[in-house]
Formats: sequence, C-alpha cells, structure tokens
Amino acid sequence: MQYLFSVVNDSADLATADEMAAIDAFNDRLQAEGHWVFAGGLGGPDSATVVDNRGTDALVTDGPFVETKEFVVGFWIVEAADLDVALALAADGSRACNRKVEVRPFR
Repeated sequence: MQYLFSVVNDSADLATADEMAAIDAFNDRLQAEGHWVFAGGLGGPDSATVVDNRGTDALVTDGPFVETKEFVVGFWIVEAADLDVALALAADGSRACNRKVEVRPFR
C-alpha cells in the first residue's frame, strides 16, 4: 500500500545542513528497504497559485487555498505493508526533517 507523508511546518525556511544530512540518510534507508516511491520539497504558500475551473471560466488566484499557520513544505510517497509500518517510518522521517509529518493512505 502507498502512503503520503506530508511534512508540515509553520515556516518556509529551508532545512539546515544537519537536517538535510538526516533527510538524505532517511531517503537512502527508504530506498534500501524498498519503501521509496518519490519525495520532494515544496515552495512556500506565497508561491502557490490556485486554479478553480468548476464554473464557466477558470479562476486563477495567487496564494494558498486556505489561510493557515502551518502548511505542507515537502512530502514522501512510500510503500508500506500496513499503517503500523507507515507510522514507524513517518516517525523516523519526522525526526530526520525535524518537522511534523501527516500520514495518509492512497485509495
């Protein structure tokens, strides 16, 4: 089963050198253990653009969809046998990046 690990923070500041080293080591572990699917960092909410094409014309607006103190700054997509494995991996990922990690299964 695949899971999305959303890295949540209240700042768009980049990871420190120590955090990047820990993230790289965690990524290497995910790959070595066969959990790796994809990962990436995201620009801050100020770089977001929202597209809403539910009406007659597409509405394009700058900024995040919702105003919030915390936002997604990066993510991992991982393969895990079950939620328990995913949560254990997410705990290690949270420690590596020094940020909260939300875990959600793909449907």
